[in-house]
Amino acid sequence: MFAEKPFNVLLFCFIVTLCTGVLQYLNPEISLFDSGLIISILLTVFLKEDSYTKIFGSVGVFFMILSAFYSHENMTQQQVVMQHLFSGIIVVLTTLAVLYVKRLYRSIESDERQVNALFDHATEGIVLTNSKGIIVLINPAAAALFRYEREELLGKTIEALIPGRFHKAHLDYRKDFYHHPSNRTMGQGRDLYARTKDGGEFPVEVSLSYYNHKNESYVIAFVVDITARKKSELETLNQKKQLERITDAMKKLNAELETKVEQRTLILREALQELEKSQLELNEALNKEKELNEIKSRFVSMASHEFRTPLSTVLSSASLISKYKLSEEQGKRDKHINRIKDSVKHLNELLEDFLSLGKLEEGRINAVSAPFNVKDFMEEVVDEMKSLLKFNQSIQAEHEGEDIFISDKRLLKNILINLLGNAIKFSSENSAVWLQIKNSGESMELIVRDEGIGISEEDQQHLFSSFYRGKNVVNIEGTGLGLHIVKRYAELLQGDIQLESKLQEGTRITVTAPALTEPDDLSI
Repeated sequence: MFAEKPFNVLLFCFIVTLCTGVLQYLNPEISLFDSGLIISILLTVFLKEDSYTKIFGSVGVFFMILSAFYSHENMTQQQVVMQHLFSGIIVVLTTLAVLYVKRLYRSIESDERQVNALFDHATEGIVLTNSKGIIVLINPAAAALFRYEREELLGKTIEALIPGRFHKAHLDYRKDFYHHPSNRTMGQGRDLYARTKDGGEFPVEVSLSYYNHKNESYVIAFVVDITARKKSELETLNQKKQLERITDAMKKLNAELETKVEQRTLILREALQELEKSQLELNEALNKEKELNEIKSRFVSMASHEFRTPLSTVLSSASLISKYKLSEEQGKRDKHINRIKDSVKHLNELLEDFLSLGKLEEGRINAVSAPFNVKDFMEEVVDEMKSLLKFNQSIQAEHEGEDIFISDKRLLKNILINLLGNAIKFSSENSAVWLQIKNSGESMELIVRDEGIGISEEDQQHLFSSFYRGKNVVNIEGTGLGLHIVKRYAELLQGDIQLESKLQEGTRITVTAPALTEPDDLSI
């Protein structure tokens, strides 16, 4: 649409505009001359730049305004204004219309360029045929595919590109497609071949599309050379056949191997089972030996300290007593006699712990249930423990709930004596120990709390082991069996034990035991 020589069009527009201006000046009453300005604006449609249209449109409006000031002998001022106003509107509308047309054409031209670029630079071959099968358009990729020049194929039928042995069948396919047009992919389920200019053949894949233009149908064929794919498929097929042969041979070999493997696996499984059994027995023996060694080590460490200290005290006090022979030295003799009694009492407690542990290990301690008064039981234990209290220590006892409970009073008493003894031992002078017994009839809670030295988190997980003592009690007498025995007694009573403690804040131990009503099931 745009002129190849825009200078000539621009010169012509300039001349028409100049002539129109002169004629308007010489004959201001003749409005027909205004059409010259409209013609010059219309001619700018052949100029690509919008600026030319705008310039000539502006010049036209200027001449319209200027001509309104010329002398009009036979017209009133109102007629002059109306005449040139109308002409000015026509000039403005013409300018806008030309600008719109130019932009519309540029858009169409851009679309055409994009379509042509897509067609010319497509990597697939594209062939356009009319309803008679004649090639009317072909892109460079298709021409190169068939080894033709583009002009050589225009006007030939599509069968020129198909091997001769397929011509008859293709004619039937083509007629059927024109009777029932649709977008489809050809070549599925069968092999398609195309022919080059020199008579050679190559496999292709063809996709068909169609459209109607001016009452005539056109078919677009997209052609792809699949030589490489076919070669790859053939190689894959050969490899597949070879692999199948190898697989058959492997299956036979595997069948033979599986038979042998099953036989040897059976033998190996039996050997592994024996080995696992031996391993388990060995692990159990090693664990028991390790545990026994740890217990022995803790026992030796405890015994060397706990037995040696009171025995040394007895020996030294006995030696010193023999030196006090005068009657006025009886006070000194009594002091050492008391030290000997305390040491003997401590040794007796150690032996009692060992005897209790031995009986528990041998299963000679059983729980015997019987009803008893809980309040009397609590007072009895507290009275017995008062002799162990340090200077200005006290036991704060409290009972809640039912008066009667059915369980083994002896085991419960041993539990409380152990717990209260520890609370007194590990608490300082001028402190209190709290005992709380809660009896619901179905179960009983024994809670012992103190504000003593407490137990570290590291030691808490080992406290119920035999001969284990916390790191912060090495200078305080004890066997490390108390809590272990308490736990075993609680298990005999079908109960459990919970411990809460913080260093330098104290310890709270809760033993919970259910009421026992079936004596035959209480032994361990």
